[in-house]
Amino acid sequence: MLVVGAGIAGVACAVELTRAGVPVRVRERGHVSGGRMASKRFDGRPADIGAAYFTATEPDFAAVVDEWRAAGLVREWTDTFWAYDTNGRHDVPGPLRYAAPRGLRSLVEHLARPVPVTVDRLVLAVEPGPTVDGEAYDAVALAVPGPQAALLLDPALADATRAVQTQTWSPTLSAVLRFESRRWPTFRGAFVNDHPVLSLVCDDGDRRGDDAPVLVAHTVPEFAAGHLAQPSAAGPAIEQAVRDLLGLPEEAVDVHVHRWTYAKPTGEPTDVTHHLDVDGIGLAGDAFGPPRVQSAWRSGRDLGRALVARLG
Repeated sequence: MLVVGAGIAGVACAVELTRAGVPVRVRERGHVSGGRMASKRFDGRPADIGAAYFTATEPDFAAVVDEWRAAGLVREWTDTFWAYDTNGRHDVPGPLRYAAPRGLRSLVEHLARPVPVTVDRLVLAVEPGPTVDGEAYDAVALAVPGPQAALLLDPALADATRAVQTQTWSPTLSAVLRFESRRWPTFRGAFVNDHPVLSLVCDDGDRRGDDAPVLVAHTVPEFAAGHLAQPSAAGPAIEQAVRDLLGLPEEAVDVHVHRWTYAKPTGEPTDVTHHLDVDGIGLAGDAFGPPRVQSAWRSGRDLGRALVARLG
């Protein structure tokens, strides 16, 4: 059994298979596991450049969070963000948001401990059989965004091809801004509405709990779409937008911009948590539900259980 993609959906799927005694391998084309629960280190300090946080409103996922908490990997962060809109700035209460002092990627790595993950392994083609790059498997789970899965699937795998073609995704740019000092009040996170550049800004020093002078900004899809070819060129515009939003003075800042071509599924959520067809092709991820970490985990878990039932 093969799982393609070592984000939280792929790892959750592989964990269910492993627990049931089904031999499974995970292939990840990136250098590390984590997917969009991505963290990048700057001078040894991690900053989250993918998902900004996560919530846990479902009991089964809350149990996983309790395991992370017991391992010292997560912390309760906040239930209140700022919001900027035409009426100015105001507080927005919401669910409790969790953060990871070592970066969200550390949570996926912890979850993946029982399963064999091979990184830097690009999958080129999934063909009937199912066969992956000429190697036959009992089943194959694709835990990657639909447009990426579509590039792998042989058109003869009609059910899976139709399933991924219904997915729509939007891009974003994530910018890590490292300042010389903290020149802003602690604000945790801020939703930015009706802005030409920004959609979300997080105080990464508060999120991580070390008060580092680091902000992480996420852009709106329209701005990102114009800079996918050369994301680093968008750095000055993002930096200026953050300065203007928070009223920050001019000072030296290091800016790193990361491109997410498929950042967020935009289709209407359904009651279906995954796809598994008669060809032995499974699909999982947060496209099967609201675009949240919790949804991605549940999708992978449910696909894993369906595969266990299928494979016996």
